Amino acid sequence: MTQRNPDAAGLPQRTVKVDYLSRVEGEGGLYARVENGEVREVKLDIFEPPRFFEAFLRGRHFQEVPDITARICGICPVAYQMSSVHALEAALGVSPGPEIRQLRRLLYCAEWIESHALHIYLLQAPDFLGYDSAIAMAADHPHEVERALRLKKIGNDLLALLGGRATHPVSVCVGGFYKVPRRKELEALRGDLEWGLEASLETVRFVSGLAFPDFAPNYEFVSVSHPDEYPMNERKIVSSAGVDIEPTEFEKVFLEEHVEHSTALHSKRADTGTSYFVGPLARINLNFEKLFPRAKEAARATGICWPCKNPFQGIVVRAVEMVHAYEEALAIIASYREPARSRAEFKVHAGEGCAATEAPRGVLYHRYRINDQGLVEFAKIVPPTAQNYRRMEDDLRLFLPGILERAEPEIARACENLIRNYDPCISCSTHFLKLKLDSD
Repeated sequence: MTQRNPDAAGLPQRTVKVDYLSRVEGEGGLYARVENGEVREVKLDIFEPPRFFEAFLRGRHFQEVPDITARICGICPVAYQMSSVHALEAALGVSPGPEIRQLRRLLYCAEWIESHALHIYLLQAPDFLGYDSAIAMAADHPHEVERALRLKKIGNDLLALLGGRATHPVSVCVGGFYKVPRRKELEALRGDLEWGLEASLETVRFVSGLAFPDFAPNYEFVSVSHPDEYPMNERKIVSSAGVDIEPTEFEKVFLEEHVEHSTALHSKRADTGTSYFVGPLARINLNFEKLFPRAKEAARATGICWPCKNPFQGIVVRAVEMVHAYEEALAIIASYREPARSRAEFKVHAGEGCAATEAPRGVLYHRYRINDQGLVEFAKIVPPTAQNYRRMEDDLRLFLPGILERAEPEIARACENLIRNYDPCISCSTHFLKLKLDSD
């Protein structure tokens, strides 16, 4: 509905209301108010009920935690499992051997492959190609959709082999795995992985040719960083504004707060109160030189000037990371030696530990305190989407003034497209945007 009632200055006021965001995980909407050509208020309304996972974990034995946290998300269960495992191992002083460490990176590769393939082709590509859904897109682009499904299936197959099943894997435990794969089982996937590497390179070429809006805010990018490897599951947390900390300092530098319009917490820098950006764009900007060779070559061939600040080009970054994941998976399998033990031995004692890893959508932080019986007394989980909510609202404030003269459906689509750049996991579900636009 559109009404026109000029305000005292004679300029129109506009209210943009999007009831439901589509092609994202979870349920949310958008409200924005514009006065005198200036965006006065932006709210991402997250109205999905709280899920209380941190409360569910209290009183549980620490070895139950990886299985419970895997249920938080059906697309990125590995990140939740691994973050919990690393945090609990920090609390217990557990250091699994190098073979287990490599298998964990391989498990991450599987998750990045299936998650990025899904987002690139089925959630975000329809935005750039002008379709309402991947189903509508399939009629004109069957080859791309078929490629997406096979790419994702390969990631799922690798995840199932390592984790016991493709969704909510069950093989991960504190200290290692309950069961590790035989070398011949991994070798059996080599042909599919080699196909996937070439298909990922095709994907980079495909998405690099899309038309991107001219939009490049001044972000503070934040990611995990390892001195020698592209970030997945270990080491420090760094930012483009000079943050360089251990995970133990995370809660001193980044704060969560309640906001009235959301059942999700919002994150900000503790010292400045400003938003920050986590996710693939942050990872590649802060760790470009650590990409595997073919991924780095593919990134340079895109024509993007790195570091990149255009969030719409995040679809290209996901494709580059998918190349890296296939490339690293093949390298790990080529050098794989079955560990003598599937998990490290250790003694249970009271302790507290934290860890940060890189989910497909960005930094994921966990902290746990356990007692001398191994029962969880405290749990804290900070998902990447919660860290990006404030930044998404900031993006909308910057983006909306340039599109307010468009037709109502175009404004809705443009706002959705911007939000989908972040691949938000609102609770971990699907469905997007009805727009209500009032002009006074």
